[in-house]
Amino acid sequence: MVQGLSCSSKEFYDSIEQGLGVHKLTDIKIERVNLSEGGILSAKREYLQIRRNALVFHVCAAPFGNGFFVSSWLGEIQKGFWAFVARIPILGFFVSNVLKPLTYYKADTESMFRSLTHAAVLQALDQIVTKQGLRALSEAERKPEMRDFFGRF
Repeated sequence: MVQGLSCSSKEFYDSIEQGLGVHKLTDIKIERVNLSEGGILSAKREYLQIRRNALVFHVCAAPFGNGFFVSSWLGEIQKGFWAFVARIPILGFFVSNVLKPLTYYKADTESMFRSLTHAAVLQALDQIVTKQGLRALSEAERKPEMRDFFGRF
């Protein structure tokens, strides 16, 4: 939460897209998606979705009270045949751990993708904070909250 920051979600998302554009990544897809705030009949909130293969980075940014909040989530979305097979008991475990195991390469590219997208979020925040003459984010505020993404390390 950045107190006193006044910005639209669209402006913030546009700034992130520009920041990612300088890297000329050919294997990412950026789009706006509406995700439910709760159950099936709940309201929807617009997120910026950045995808690279099965990795997905969602950014939510919106005015909140007298400030502006930003959250981001990294996840994995499996689609197609492998997603179907991975859900089958026993066979799914075999597919996930033997046929498609977690490798250093997969962990490294996930780390690069996470770092790059997080840096684009920070760059967008820095530009808007500076433009509005607000206090810069502290080092603690700039750090991503880390969760065990793969659940296998």
